[in-house]
Amino acid sequence: MPKGADGITLGSLVIVRRGKASPYLLRHELVHVRQWKRFGIIGFGVRYLGPYALWRLRGKDHRSAYLRIPLEIEADWVARRSLTTAVREELSESIAS
Repeated sequence: MPKGADGITLGSLVIVRRGKASPYLLRHELVHVRQWKRFGIIGFGVRYLGPYALWRLRGKDHRSAYLRIPLEIEADWVARRSLTTAVREELSESIAS
C-alpha cells in the first residue's frame, strides 16, 4: 500500500490498512471499483495517472495533485453523498417508528 494511503483499489480488489476501515473509506473505494469496471484497466489508468502527472508537472505537491484527480473527486463526492443519504434514511426510519 502506498505511504499515506488508508486504502487502495486494484480492479475489484479493495485493500484497507488495518484499523483504518470506515464507512466513508469503504464507500470511497467501492466507487473506484465501479470506475475500474466502467473504464477498464487502461482507461482507469489513463484517467487516474494522467491528471496526477499533469498537476505534478504544474508544480503541485503529491497531496494537491491527488486531490485534483477527477476520479478521486468523484469517489469523494459519491462517498460523502451516500453517507449523508444513509444518515437521513436511518433518521427517517427512527422517526417513523
